[in-house]
Amino acid sequence: MVRASGLRGYGVLMRRLGADPEAMLRRYRIAPEALDDDDALLPLRSVVHLLEASASATQCADFGLRLADSQDISVLGPVAIAMQNAPTVASALETASRYLFVHSPGMSISIHPRSALVPGALELRFELHVPGQAALRQTMDVCLGDVHRMVELLAGKGYALRAVALPHTPLAPLKAYARFFGAPVHAAQPHGGLHIAPATFERNVQAVNHELRRLAVEYLALHFGNPGQTMAVRVRHALQRTLGTAQGGKTAVAALLGMHPRTLQRHLAAEQSSFEELREAVRREMALRYLCETHIPLTQLAGLLGHSEQSVFTRACRRWFGMPPSAVRRRALEQAPGEADLG
Repeated sequence: MVRASGLRGYGVLMRRLGADPEAMLRRYRIAPEALDDDDALLPLRSVVHLLEASASATQCADFGLRLADSQDISVLGPVAIAMQNAPTVASALETASRYLFVHSPGMSISIHPRSALVPGALELRFELHVPGQAALRQTMDVCLGDVHRMVELLAGKGYALRAVALPHTPLAPLKAYARFFGAPVHAAQPHGGLHIAPATFERNVQAVNHELRRLAVEYLALHFGNPGQTMAVRVRHALQRTLGTAQGGKTAVAALLGMHPRTLQRHLAAEQSSFEELREAVRREMALRYLCETHIPLTQLAGLLGHSEQSVFTRACRRWFGMPPSAVRRRALEQAPGEADLG
């Protein structure tokens, strides 16, 4: 699910582009009146389909960026209050990472100390978790755009964005993204995120009200508590970050989660799951997204997913989708945006 505030500005944008927002909302089983209540919960999968189809219907390839342009940090509701009253940008983003599940359990933010794109920069990574969903372009664009606007607000003139990574091949020209973000944009990357100078994270947030922050954090803890993520969810998130690297095995993932591999295995067994099943599911989901949203060569894609050879990847695709990876990619190109779904 996702809070309806994530679609703030949708109706205005659709009408500006000459389309009927209510008809499109109903097509994806979203009641138009739900958008009047920021706290209403909408199925994240429906929102993803809605945004992809809206971009197609309006022939607006940068639909997600335009929607982000009409939003601000307040879309996060009580999480935004806690963020805006944090002492530093790093502290605000840690709050977002901890409580983003309040906005949507299908979204996560994490800070990584090394950027693969810019030497000396840090990576603020944003991830969407929508199992089985192939097309995520517009949703990823609006979310990355929102995160960019949030950091810009928190850091002020000290915001030093060095590069932007898109986890897909965009439909709009890269110059549209460069205009929006004001930084170099790299498409078809393993992860979506903002690559930022370390000094930005050390910036003090202006006009902080410590009492208001305390109240906001207490409210979040009281009403939402810990997301109570199952071990399976924690392992899935770890795999999404490490698949295709030396840290993608059971022993390394267990170490990332601070436990022995046998302990990890016991926890998963208690949840009627296993490391191997989760790795298979994550590989399938990531393969579907990369095949449908990027032009990454199949040999490179096999490595990104942790397969030793392309032939292993091809056999896996036949098992998952009943066809080789090239056919999955071809089918995605033939399908209407917003409808590609092999889940």
